[in-house]
Amino acid sequence: MKIGFLGAGVWGICLARILALNGHEVIGWTRTDAHAREVNQTRRNPHLPDCILPDNVIYTHDMNKVLQGAEVIVEAVTSAGIRPVFELVKKISIKKGIPIVITSKGIEQNTCMTLPDVVLSVLEEVDPHFVLCLSGPGFAAEICKSLPTSVVVGGTSIDIATDIARLFTTKFFRVYSNNDLKGICLGGALKNIIAIACGVSDGLQLGTGARASLMTRGLHEIVRLASHYGAKKETLYGLSGMGDMFLTCSSEKSRNFRFGYLLSKGYSTEKAKTEIDMVVEGAYTAVSCMQMSKKFDLQMPITEAVLQVIDGVITPK
Repeated sequence: MKIGFLGAGVWGICLARILALNGHEVIGWTRTDAHAREVNQTRRNPHLPDCILPDNVIYTHDMNKVLQGAEVIVEAVTSAGIRPVFELVKKISIKKGIPIVITSKGIEQNTCMTLPDVVLSVLEEVDPHFVLCLSGPGFAAEICKSLPTSVVVGGTSIDIATDIARLFTTKFFRVYSNNDLKGICLGGALKNIIAIACGVSDGLQLGTGARASLMTRGLHEIVRLASHYGAKKETLYGLSGMGDMFLTCSSEKSRNFRFGYLLSKGYSTEKAKTEIDMVVEGAYTAVSCMQMSKKFDLQMPITEAVLQVIDGVITPK
């Protein structure tokens, strides 16, 4: 198949490689022509030096080339970038009934929309059954070494979700399907906030018991909020919720965990972001999450504390 791929970050390059290994033609879009040339020449992202792209992946800054004849669109930009990128997609006529797979993890600020809902608000004529979300516990660096990883694809149509799961599945990358789109989106987004809290805890040397407590109570916060959006508890106890939380809350490979760790060591929010040099989605989503909690009058003390640390209202300690 021809895959139109949006984004050339670490996660994007990783997933583009998987699709290419499965024999698909991947035409990727990135923000500048210079970046497209760099990726095509080096065949990698500098933050992921060991992940070499096969020849059947080509990047361009021309959105028309990416979407022309595409049979599936895969997104891997950022939460904040979803709306502007799909405003560009809207200007181009795409084939009716084409699946759109969201792989970013976040919630849009102010609107409090999940990312598939953002896409649907921009592409008003798209059938909601064809907008899906891929999420779960996976580090790009490990996946690019063909280490075994499992994730999940969610959509309101289980048949379409199953088709997309097959598209990505390899011998080392197992993709399950699920029809709880809200649960998969919210689990993947909200756990990043808890990962920041765990990074702070570890940085303050509070021990593994404190981290386990944060993870457990953090999962309660996620379930409490997500249930107001119709998410199923069993989804949040699965790969996109608890599974992803285990991964991101206990490893320095997680940029959200490292962000919290750096904050605990006295870094300012901006200095910590600069040090990581990649988007920290949990910092963005923490704002959305508190907006959502106020909407439903929910107590979310861990999330509130994380946002106060990020904003400099309180110290990590």
